[in-house]
Amino acid sequence: MTAYTPLARRSLLAGALATAGLALAPRAHAGGAAPFGRYGSPSGRLTARTLYVDPLGRGDHTTVQAAVDAASGTGHVLVLAPALYRETVTVPETRTGLTLIGAGEDPRATVIVYGNAAGTPKPDGSGTYGTSGSATTTVRAADFTAHRVTFANDWLRADHPGTTATQAVAIKVMGDRSAFRHCRFLGHQDTLYSDTLSLPVFARHHFSHCYAEGDVDFVFGRGTSVFEHCRFHALDRDVDFTPKGMYFAPSTARANPHGFLAVRCRFTSGAQDGAYKLARPWVPSSDPTARPSLVVRESVIGPGTDATAPYTDMASGHPWQDQRFAEYANTGPGARVPVPGNRPQLTREEARRHTRAAYLGDWNPHP
Repeated sequence: MTAYTPLARRSLLAGALATAGLALAPRAHAGGAAPFGRYGSPSGRLTARTLYVDPLGRGDHTTVQAAVDAASGTGHVLVLAPALYRETVTVPETRTGLTLIGAGEDPRATVIVYGNAAGTPKPDGSGTYGTSGSATTTVRAADFTAHRVTFANDWLRADHPGTTATQAVAIKVMGDRSAFRHCRFLGHQDTLYSDTLSLPVFARHHFSHCYAEGDVDFVFGRGTSVFEHCRFHALDRDVDFTPKGMYFAPSTARANPHGFLAVRCRFTSGAQDGAYKLARPWVPSSDPTARPSLVVRESVIGPGTDATAPYTDMASGHPWQDQRFAEYANTGPGARVPVPGNRPQLTREEARRHTRAAYLGDWNPHP
């Protein structure tokens, strides 16, 4: 199909960005950086450093990865036409300040999806992908932003009964100051991987009005991540035992004062009451001194969460009681405290130390 003329493409971009509160600028910013408004700079205007992605050939590129590769330098905006993009995407460290915007009003309209698992053999015969290699989207660059995009991994255990390494990551984000707004993260085990580029680095991630679903440890990693007004949905896993899984599995470095923080979120489930644990600590072999941290506050926890014993262990020698798990002012049937020792509660004074500002420091994701 013939690509749009520059004038037609400009019209498409303007329409696609209208619901994001952005406008196109007539020329590139004098300093070479793209002013993103609430996506990174105060102007609220986009520039010629904007690329339109459309698998039907009506834009600048037909795949997301091709657009990422073309966005050399910093501060590019990729506007994705509503479509299903079956591909893996990697944003290298050199692509700082990259923004992905789904052109549809609903993130369900713009989906980046693939189907690798940790146990999937690599085509070149060099082994399997491993957990990190299974990721559909990998973000290594700092100052990354995504708005109204679905990141998914559609690998299914039922289709691969001989595979035992069933971790299948939808997105692995490692860059500092990465922000996701009105995005969706779909998978089963290990859906959303919040990580850092190296152990001494405390990468900060912010998620607002997002949706994440899965069954086992589907939000995990050592990143410093704040979730605000998000929904976490546990799937009804077809197994005859409980717990069927866990929402969180943080692996926070011991030196990091902050791990995962969920504020004013919702926890729902398609499984029977009490089938899921809120979290378990992940102490990986790469960091045996990790001290996982999770605080859930002012959130609504549905009946799918085991209120009597919401936390459990992942491996012997690292009991959840030795980690940094706490709650504050939660409501809902899954937030009951029938056994106080099984779910630590913060005092009002302690809760003041667990806020977005405390976790993100000098980074304000909503300038």
